[in-house]
Amino acid sequence: MTTDPWGRVDDDGTVYVRTSEGERVVGSWQAGAPEEALTFFRRKYDALVTEVELLEKRLRTTDLAAGQALASVDKLRATVREANAVGDLDALSRRLDALAERAEERRVEQKHAQEQARTEARDIKERIVAEAERVAEETTHWKSGGERMRELVEEWKAAPRADRATEQTLWKRMSTARNAFSKRRKAYFAGLDEQRGQVRAEKERIVAEAEAIADSTDWGPTASRYRELMQQWKNSGRTDRTSEDRLWARFKGAQDRFFEARNAVFAERDAELRVNAEAKEKILEEARAELLPVRDPREARARLRDYQERWEAAGALPRDARDRLEGAFRKIEDAVRKAEEDEWQRTNPEARARAEATVTQLRDSISQLETRLEKARTAGDARKTGELEEALTARRSWLEEAEKALEEMS
Repeated sequence: MTTDPWGRVDDDGTVYVRTSEGERVVGSWQAGAPEEALTFFRRKYDALVTEVELLEKRLRTTDLAAGQALASVDKLRATVREANAVGDLDALSRRLDALAERAEERRVEQKHAQEQARTEARDIKERIVAEAERVAEETTHWKSGGERMRELVEEWKAAPRADRATEQTLWKRMSTARNAFSKRRKAYFAGLDEQRGQVRAEKERIVAEAEAIADSTDWGPTASRYRELMQQWKNSGRTDRTSEDRLWARFKGAQDRFFEARNAVFAERDAELRVNAEAKEKILEEARAELLPVRDPREARARLRDYQERWEAAGALPRDARDRLEGAFRKIEDAVRKAEEDEWQRTNPEARARAEATVTQLRDSISQLETRLEKARTAGDARKTGELEEALTARRSWLEEAEKALEEMS
């Protein structure tokens, strides 16, 4: 009989392995020496050791799933338990037990990581859905809103997956938000189409009236009506671009036809009125030379009446000279009127009485302040002295102005 620490070969060629549970037969050897039998069955044991070592390395150096690792451990356990090999099978079983413990730890870690990942995925998709709902409820910028909705769908697809129930609930909210946005957008544009139809009808009416009066020769009222029609056009809003451009071209064409005709008539009329402008230029020069500056308001008023009569008699002015000449003549009238007002103020008894009273009051006040100042200086009251000196300075300045005003009234 040939023996080994972990097995033996009986005289009849039966091969045994020793385990903690006792000996068991692993095979029979009839073809050669017993030592060769033990060597053969030891190699089978070494192959099992290699499998266990490979599993240990995979569990240690890779992200092998815990479930897969446990399945491999269970499979190797069964193999070791029934192995036809000679070696320390109990040691292999203990190594597999240790592997099972590490795999269970990994199962807990992977479960925690999976739960954390699902939580993060839920948070990401909650944010995506919340923004989609906000866009669906609040936005009125339909183009950018639609683009953002598409981006959110892509973000959803790229985001990690949460648990099935959460995915279904959140996707239902996402779909509801997208549908709500589409309905709001469709309703808006349907309303916009209706509104544009109303605007188009209003502008058709405006254009029809503009074309109807385009050949009018009632220049003033018609020009005013065109201004009113233009304001109505602006206030009516905008229709679709094609209709807007077409109607505006018609409106502008009618308006241009009227104003071109009016301008032609006015240009001819202005040419006839040039002689009036020349006459009023002379009247203006004479009035300036005689009346300005105003020395005697009464005489200036009398002479101004003559110039005003001549001015009216000279007739209408051409448009390009009207504002300039009329404005210059009004300045002469204003100068005469102001001179009359100044003269009245100067000679007004009530104004003079008020001016005299003001002068008297200021003189009395200055006298009282001078007395108080002298007492303060004598008492050595620096603060009071400073206050009274400031008050005296101010009132003397007021008195000087009041005396000038009173002198001008004399």
